[in-house]
Amino acid sequence: MSKKYSIAALIIAGALSASAGLKIGDEMVDTHVKMESTDDATLSLAQLKGEKGTLVIFTCNKCPFVEAWQDTMVELGNTYMKKGISVVFINSNDPAAKGDTLENMKAMAKKEGYKFPYLQDATSEVARNFGAKKTPDVFLFDANAKLVYQGAVGDGGTTPSDDVWLADALEALLAGTEIKPAQTKAVGCSIKFR
Repeated sequence: MSKKYSIAALIIAGALSASAGLKIGDEMVDTHVKMESTDDATLSLAQLKGEKGTLVIFTCNKCPFVEAWQDTMVELGNTYMKKGISVVFINSNDPAAKGDTLENMKAMAKKEGYKFPYLQDATSEVARNFGAKKTPDVFLFDANAKLVYQGAVGDGGTTPSDDVWLADALEALLAGTEIKPAQTKAVGCSIKFR
């Protein structure tokens, strides 16, 4: 195979693997990766796994979709932390592209009242391996770290409705009932990958 074709094959393979991401029923990935937290800790998803489940939301500091859903996400996060669901927000944006520096993340977490970790994905690899592409992009795992819900927080884009799919998924997970829908389309700003 010529060098020209081998490079093209690598690019195609990389695009396919980046777009694959996690599917419902898949196990959480990158649990060992250490990420800096806004509370000056270095944490991994393995350390943060919840007794009854783990909610991972890829988010950022500046995005109209995140801003629209911020109050709902924080309220759900702070509420379900108390119910045995670990909650983790991850920022995978390149800080040079959007100003998503760790210092800005710290200010955001304090201002919005996060009672859960907000981590910086320093290489964007965690987002890539999850298959996260938007902010916000939700991944809810059960107690065995299997993906049970993925997609949007709820219906409405930048105009949130009362149809909060994530709240329904969290309640179904705790009740041990089927999550419907288990997957929705994440709508938001594109992650500014490093």
